[in-house]
Amino acid sequence: MTENSAPVPATADLPLLVLASKSPGRARILRDAGIAFEALVSDVDETAAVADAEQRFGDLSPADTALLLARAKAEAVAAGGDADGAVVLGCDSVFELDGVPYGKPYTEEVAVERWRAMRGRTGVLHTGHWLIDDRATDDESGEDAGTGVTVGAVASAAVTFGRPSDEEIAAYVATGEPLHCAGAFTIDGRGAAFIERVEGDPHAVVGLSISTLRDLLDPMGLTITDLWS
Repeated sequence: MTENSAPVPATADLPLLVLASKSPGRARILRDAGIAFEALVSDVDETAAVADAEQRFGDLSPADTALLLARAKAEAVAAGGDADGAVVLGCDSVFELDGVPYGKPYTEEVAVERWRAMRGRTGVLHTGHWLIDDRATDDESGEDAGTGVTVGAVASAAVTFGRPSDEEIAAYVATGEPLHCAGAFTIDGRGAAFIERVEGDPHAVVGLSISTLRDLLDPMGLTITDLWS
């Protein structure tokens, strides 16, 4: 952090940023951007969270769903206490095709069905980001070292798919790579061979937009350089 940055976390071993995700793609984006962080996984029941929100507010758009789940993950980690002294970032991605949201396929059968529907077409990948200022109270002054800000945003990108054959789809799905990815694809792995074009921030497609994170830090009195290792 810079000399004029916000107070350091209360725990000496805890970086300023905590990522509420176990996604290797998100972790890789942060590392490649030179950002120090610690990953703490939330225990959010995504299906229950969406169902509860829809019961209260009605149908959610794919972008709203991504933001809702990002917020739920960030809040769960912040409430757990292990992230005291840090800012907590939750992320979640939802793929949209013809206005219908798609999350992780989990099974090979569903992933194959998804790819047969997506090939030769364009969908939108929405990644929700939610940031919570969970910096701890300053023991010397007794004052809150953080701002208390909680803020979110969605970064979206249009993805145009090629036309893989049934054999290529089966081989790709058999690798297991797409089973735990929103929309059943990646652009930073084997799936890149079947993607023709991305319009928007490609990092958002992987699952974390660094430029969006930079914007969310501003109301907390932080800059992206404060997170650099």
